[in-house]
Amino acid sequence: MSLVISDSCRMETSVLHLSSTIWNWGEVMEEKNPIQVAGRLFETLELLAKEGPLGLMEISSKLELNKSTVHRVLNSLIYMRYVRQNVKNGKYEMTFKIVDLANQVMRKVDLVNLTRPYLRKLMEVTQETVHLVEQDGTDAVYIDKVESFSNGIQMISRIGSRVPLYCSGVGKALTARMTEMEVKEIWDRSSIVKMTPHTITDYGEYLRELQITRQRGYAIDNEENEAGVRCVAASLNDHAEQIRYAFSISAPVSRMGEERIRELAKRILDTKEQIERELWP
Repeated sequence: MSLVISDSCRMETSVLHLSSTIWNWGEVMEEKNPIQVAGRLFETLELLAKEGPLGLMEISSKLELNKSTVHRVLNSLIYMRYVRQNVKNGKYEMTFKIVDLANQVMRKVDLVNLTRPYLRKLMEVTQETVHLVEQDGTDAVYIDKVESFSNGIQMISRIGSRVPLYCSGVGKALTARMTEMEVKEIWDRSSIVKMTPHTITDYGEYLRELQITRQRGYAIDNEENEAGVRCVAASLNDHAEQIRYAFSISAPVSRMGEERIRELAKRILDTKEQIERELWP
């Protein structure tokens, strides 16, 4: 009889262990679902934004999630500094990081909307494609593009794509406004690759190119990033007087002889002066 009970107990224990293992495995797999994890992060943020500070049980109840899952989500948000726990009442509340994030987006959107008429006019006058970029680390990111279709050749660039600062007209326009220490840091952090036969990969030569850029007020990409394409670019101050933006005119080399470059450079500098005078007097 005791043997039967012992076997029964062992069987029950094995079943419970197996059930627990399956449950835990399922929970791990559930947590590994990136869409579900992201959804829970944003649902928690949206709840706190709507309701204000809440306790763990309140969040768990409103989101219909178990406490352990909510606790993991909150810990992730705290680690990323989007949420903090009030030491006095133990409730969880949003930080101002999300506000800063929203302000960054709005500043970019505002700048694109504000400069678009000037860039469109520049495109119409020159009949060439115009780009607006923002610096992001060692790269420039395209945040606006006014395409010219009059010449039948479209640029392969797209909004959101990146171009290295060291081998682009917009990049040189931005780095020319930096101190030598800042330029050296950008250079050292960049992966210096000879993108085309014209790419500058010698630091001393790059510094000389920046000095020329400072003297004339505009930068030239002489097929350094993309073979067959030349660009004329200038940096652009924003409303906070920070140098994070630049804009350029790009065209095939067949339309970018020396005389044409000088003509486009004058257009670029006139547009730069007009934007900074009228938008941020």
